[in-house]
Amino acid sequence: MHGKGLIVAAAFSMAVGEALAAAAYPVRPVRVIVPLAPGGGSDIVARIAAAALGEAWGQTIVVDNRPGAGSVVGTSIAAKAVPDGHTLLVSSSSLAISPALYKDLPYDLRRDFMPVSLLASQPSVLAVHASVQAATVRELQALAKSQPGRLAYGSAGPGSATHLGSELFRLAAGIELLHIPYKSAGLATGALLSGEAQVLLTNTASVLPHLKGGKVRALGVTSLKRIALAPDIPTLAESGLPKFEYLTWYGMVVPAGTPKTVVDVLYRDTEKALRQPAFLDRFTQQGLDVLVTAPAAFGRFLESELQRWDTVVKKAGIKVD
Repeated sequence: MHGKGLIVAAAFSMAVGEALAAAAYPVRPVRVIVPLAPGGGSDIVARIAAAALGEAWGQTIVVDNRPGAGSVVGTSIAAKAVPDGHTLLVSSSSLAISPALYKDLPYDLRRDFMPVSLLASQPSVLAVHASVQAATVRELQALAKSQPGRLAYGSAGPGSATHLGSELFRLAAGIELLHIPYKSAGLATGALLSGEAQVLLTNTASVLPHLKGGKVRALGVTSLKRIALAPDIPTLAESGLPKFEYLTWYGMVVPAGTPKTVVDVLYRDTEKALRQPAFLDRFTQQGLDVLVTAPAAFGRFLESELQRWDTVVKKAGIKVD
């Protein structure tokens, strides 16, 4: 067979192989690595997605939490997994934040992963302790400017999404706040409730249940539109910070080298499964919006997020050990 014929035959064989792999996929239990602790947003999204895909495939989907080093540990494990579609990584905005914070990451997001889809997004709530003499964002700005660095905000730790989101707000508001890092978003919420931290910008599920108790006050949400769970809370954009938007997003990627046909099946089945009313309702109950996008669109989004957070980290002078 001539060289050209060999090339055509090889290409045909590869195409057939990929098609067969996609037709059979998945052939065994699928592992979903979550590089953050149980109970957080990534874990919640991963478990809902795992339940939806497990039901669609009739296959076991195991959620494997591997927290550590701001999501770096679990992400590194996923980067080294066999690229056959049986190991997935479901993570949050930290995927795009970590490259801006850590110089020597053991993986390269662009090189070592392939995007599958965004899964969901969730706005945050800017809340203050009841002792803070501010009922609006503008009043908080004025108070913070009158005593620079005196008001403290809590976060889930250096380089976490709550840290970066708070810095994004601080830069937009033009104020100085003291950063108190905690080991988790739950501990940061507890610090707000006790008054140890006076300001907190975190996901809606963490804050909204505490508003009725009177210990905390919500000043605004970080989406461009008010949220259905709390329509009386204004957006930061309508509270003096035009066009301000900060959403924690959650997405799925797979190790580089995963057959494109498998990636396509993953995207197609994920979109179909998460659109089922029962799973949509589970997202809504957590204050999450389903946000499924094609692999190419998710790739472009990731690129824009990498650039965005690199800018924020540099402007805020954020450093992590």
